[in-house]
Amino acid sequence: MARTIDMIALRPGSTADLTAIAAIMQAAFDARYGEAWTASQCTGVMAMPGVWLTVAEIDGASGGFALSRVIADEAELLLLAVKPECRRRGLGRALLRSAIAESQARGAARIHLEVRAGNDAVALYRLAGFEKVGQRRDYYRGFSGKLFDAITYRKLIG
Repeated sequence: MARTIDMIALRPGSTADLTAIAAIMQAAFDARYGEAWTASQCTGVMAMPGVWLTVAEIDGASGGFALSRVIADEAELLLLAVKPECRRRGLGRALLRSAIAESQARGAARIHLEVRAGNDAVALYRLAGFEKVGQRRDYYRGFSGKLFDAITYRKLIG
């Protein structure tokens, strides 16, 4: 039986992608946890020095994105999201590898990220070599007002 191989393409993103990015966030981030950013938050961050957006397309359609930044020798993965129907097809892994490689190219020695405790993406980050370095109690406020911890991870890359 022949197996279909998904065609994943990564490309630089811009503010022109904000509508697609917002749709990906709405699909990917459960509203119970309050993790999705607003379009104005994304626009504000994208205007800052050292910030870049990478969009992942699968079979020609936007399926995920990563928003990252480098300041001096520190990088941060600000957001990484993949539409639920595009998960387990390599987009998250490709976006994460791209963020790490671009951070290295921009001179970062380490990359940080923060994620809600219990988020399934932790498995992806740990497989990529990220180590837990901190925890912020009650950092995320969910839609219902419930609070969730944030876990901070770091990976040495330089």
